[in-house]
Amino acid sequence: MSPLSIPAGARLATRLAFLAAGFAMACWAPLVPLAKARVGTDDGQLGLILLCLGIGSILAMPLTGFLSARWGSKPMILAGGAALALLLPLLSVAGQVPTLAAALLGFGAALGTIDVAMNVHAVEVERGAGQPLMSGFHAMFSVGGFLGSGGMTLLLSTGTAPLVATLLSAGLVLAAVLLAQPGLLPARGEPTPLVAPHGIVLLLAALAAICFLVEGAILDWSALLVIGAGLADTAQGGFGYMVFSIAMTVGRLTGDRIVARFGNRRILACGGAGAILGLALLLMAPTAAVATAGFLLIGLGASNIVPVLFRLAGSQTVMPVGLAVAALTTTGYAGILAGPAGIGFVAHAVGLPTAFWLLALLMAFVPLLAGRIARAGHA
Repeated sequence: MSPLSIPAGARLATRLAFLAAGFAMACWAPLVPLAKARVGTDDGQLGLILLCLGIGSILAMPLTGFLSARWGSKPMILAGGAALALLLPLLSVAGQVPTLAAALLGFGAALGTIDVAMNVHAVEVERGAGQPLMSGFHAMFSVGGFLGSGGMTLLLSTGTAPLVATLLSAGLVLAAVLLAQPGLLPARGEPTPLVAPHGIVLLLAALAAICFLVEGAILDWSALLVIGAGLADTAQGGFGYMVFSIAMTVGRLTGDRIVARFGNRRILACGGAGAILGLALLLMAPTAAVATAGFLLIGLGASNIVPVLFRLAGSQTVMPVGLAVAALTTTGYAGILAGPAGIGFVAHAVGLPTAFWLLALLMAFVPLLAGRIARAGHA
């Protein structure tokens, strides 16, 4: 696909898809306490209900990759976005455990659908444009997350009824998808065999799982880590994750220019090394300021690794692009869902700091394999 074959609005359409997906997903987080009170469940039961979100996503992702390869990503983006807008209000009124579980299963499937399809579309747009764009697309997902969680929290805190708040949010999601629709690349059907990930795709998927595992660990366990080390009190425990999130968003907003200048291999090598250094600083920090510098380095280092992995999945030739992108997305979700629980088991056995050192050891595979996967991804 040549740059001239990319419609003028294709980049904007892709950014809108990422923005809508991040926005919709983040809108759910402030609704969790309300949902728990409404269905009258305890923490253990709530945890099982919340698993439905991840199960729905993981079930939908491989199928979406297959259908995107056959029909194109456009219809899948539209279907996933419309389903998100339809199901989000239901999450605010579901009053029984089975209803809430079913709504989360559907909402997760919609997220998984748009997540895979928009990444497939991003690969096509970037390849047609002939320049790095993936980091900027992923940055819009992070921006959507900030807007979604912040907007929903603001509406609820000002007394807006949950149903009204979710209807307004769903309207914004639907508007973004409809605005994106004219610029999305036309659907192109082609016969595609359903094959399991193999070759370089399997390696890319494993590295994506490691990166998502680190991100999930920072989200779920970093506050306990710094509090346990005496570097912050309970009220300030979440500050580190905020620094990490801002650093990752800034890194992705500037990432396309950096990748264009230094190339995929250097970004993987330097980004992975930076994340490892950040984890080491965090674990050996004598003061809160050093720990904050660690969070900053982890966010900046990790910010462009996953976009580069998706770019390489789009340029490899061992399997169809749609299935390759689905493999990365599915393993990434598995890492971010199952990883924090695994870290909990490790932390129980050997301590939370040791569990984080193991994360640094896993992250070392990224710079160690940077040259190999960068070459193989372009083969």
